[in-house]
Amino acid sequence: MFEVAKLRTKEKAILVGVKLPSVNRFSVQESLQELALLTETAGGEVLDTVLQERQKLNPAFFVGKGKTDQIKNLSQRLGANIIIFDDDLTPAQVYNLEKNLDIKVIDRSWLILDIFAKRAKSKEAQVQVELAQLKYLLPRLTRGWTHLSRQWGGIGTKGPGETQLEMDKRRVNKKIQELEKSLLKIDKERSVQRKRREDIFKVTLVGYTNVGKSTLFNQLTSSSAFVEEKLFATLDSTTRLLKVTDNGKLKEGVKIVITDTIGFIRKLPHHLIASFKSTLDEVKLADLLLHVVDISHPDFLQHINKVNQVLSELGSLDKLTLFIYNKIDKLSGKYPFNLSPYSEQKDDELLVSAQNQIGISDLAERIAEFAKGEWAEAWLYLRDGDSELLPCVYKIGIVTESRFEKEGIRLKIRGKKENLQKIRKFSSGLKLKFLVF
Repeated sequence: MFEVAKLRTKEKAILVGVKLPSVNRFSVQESLQELALLTETAGGEVLDTVLQERQKLNPAFFVGKGKTDQIKNLSQRLGANIIIFDDDLTPAQVYNLEKNLDIKVIDRSWLILDIFAKRAKSKEAQVQVELAQLKYLLPRLTRGWTHLSRQWGGIGTKGPGETQLEMDKRRVNKKIQELEKSLLKIDKERSVQRKRREDIFKVTLVGYTNVGKSTLFNQLTSSSAFVEEKLFATLDSTTRLLKVTDNGKLKEGVKIVITDTIGFIRKLPHHLIASFKSTLDEVKLADLLLHVVDISHPDFLQHINKVNQVLSELGSLDKLTLFIYNKIDKLSGKYPFNLSPYSEQKDDELLVSAQNQIGISDLAERIAEFAKGEWAEAWLYLRDGDSELLPCVYKIGIVTESRFEKEGIRLKIRGKKENLQKIRKFSSGLKLKFLVF
C-alpha cells in the first residue's frame, strides 16, 4: 500500500446522485445517505447533497450540463474541495467534470476502495485492496483519466500513487500478476489452515456492514476483535472457537469455530469481491451461516436483499442459514411484524442484542444444536495390525475416550457423519459402530 500526505482538516464534500425512471426515490435517497456515511468514514465532511431526476444519464457529465454549473456554484459558495458521485463514472466523465468544476471528482467505487486501503492492516488485506485498485484503474489509464495524478491529496488518493499511475498498461498488468501470485500463496496458506479445521463445525458471520457482526463475534468467542461504529471496521476474517453456551462452555468433545468476515454493502465494486476471494472463501466453506441483520435500521429488508445478492454470486445462498436480528435494544415499541420473509421457519431466526448481551447464550445453544445435527459419535475398534491408521483417525474426528484391549484398541470418536463413514475405507478389518449422539 502506498502512503500519501494526510490533510490536517477534513475534506469538504458535495454528494451527487441521479434518479432514473427504473429506480424508486427512496432507494436513491438511502444510497445517498449511505454515501454520506462512507464519506465520513473516509474522513470527509458532507456539506450538501445534490439529486437530479433524469430519463437517462448524460454521457459527457453523468448529470446535465445545467446541473454541472449548479454544482460548481454550490461548491464555490460552500467551499467544497471534492465532489463524490454515487455511481461509477467513466474516465471521460471525470475528465469533463473536473475540467468544468476545477475540483477533485471521484465516484462511489473509488471511495470504497480508498476506505479499504486506509483500513487494511494485514499483508493479505493490503494485497487484496491494492489488486482491486489496480484492476479498477487499468481500464481508466487513458489521456482522460488524469485527476488522480494531480496533487489533490486527501480522500480517494490512498493507494497507488502518481508514479504508478504514469506507468503504461503493460507495467500495471505485470504488477497485477505479481499481486495475484501473492494472493495465490496466501490462499494456499489459508487452505492449509482450513484443512486443519475440516472436521470442526464451521460457522461464518455474514451481513451488511455496520450491523454488529464483530461485537457478536466477540461475545460468542470471548475475543476482542476490533469494533467501531463505522462502515467496514472489519476487513480481515478472524476465526475463533465458540466459547459461550447457557452454562458458559461447550460440551466436552464438541468443537465449533466461528469466523467474522467483511461486511457487504450496496454497489460493492466487483473487483473488490474478486480480490477478496480468499477471505470470502470462509463463506463458501462454512457449515452454517449466521446472517446478522440490524433490525433497528429502517431499510433492513433491503440490506438482507443486498447480502443475499452477494451470497448468490458466491454460490452460497442455499447454505444452512440462521438469521440473527441484532440491536433489538434500539427498537422503540414492538418488533417489526414480519421478521422472517427469508427464513423458512421461526427456528431459523433469533432476536439478540450483542451490545447488551441479550440472547447470546440462546444463540450459542442454537449453534450447538445445528452442529449436533451434523455430527455423530461412534465406537471404533482397531486391531494391533491397524495401529498405523491411528494418525488418520485422529485427523478425521475427535477421540473422547480410548480403551486398550487384548488384541487392539477401542476408541470413542466424534466428528461429522460423512467423515466418520470414511474410516471404513481405511481397512476392511475396522469395526465402526455409531451411537445415539
